[in-house]
Amino acid sequence: MRCGQLFWMFTHITMLGFGGVLPWMYRVLVDQRHLLSAEEFRALLALGQVLPGPTICNMAVMVGYRHAGVAGGASALTGMMLGPMVLVILLGMGYEAHGHSPLLASVLTGMSAVAAGLIVVMALRMAAGLPRQWRSVLLAVLALVGIAVLHLALWLVLAGLAPVGMLLLRGDRRGSEP
Repeated sequence: MRCGQLFWMFTHITMLGFGGVLPWMYRVLVDQRHLLSAEEFRALLALGQVLPGPTICNMAVMVGYRHAGVAGGASALTGMMLGPMVLVILLGMGYEAHGHSPLLASVLTGMSAVAAGLIVVMALRMAAGLPRQWRSVLLAVLALVGIAVLHLALWLVLAGLAPVGMLLLRGDRRGSEP
């Protein structure tokens, strides 16, 4: 894949999913273009989340680099950022002029619900490909309780569950060895 193709593909992804790009990135990269398998997407997503910066930008750089080297990574990142940057500037100008409108408030509320729904659907699709083991379910439930119920910071939940996950995985590997 060439740099121009990467630029336009990621521009397309960001303009489709403005405000909720990750589900569209999955759809385009995994379902439509078959540039990544679901497992590769999950691995890049995990890596993109631990690297500094926005996860989707990190993923764009990794996919671009994989297909066209450093120039491909730069092209994919530029495609991810240029369209939304222009759109946000235009929306900001429009909001400054019409931000007091009750109709606009209703539209923004509806858009928030749609974005949340897209993220839930993407998470369910990604989870469908994971092996269903009690250890994975336990970690997911503990993370959900920590964030949604106890309102702990994400970094704190990750710091607490990472050692638990490693211990559970270690126990899982011991059980699978001959």
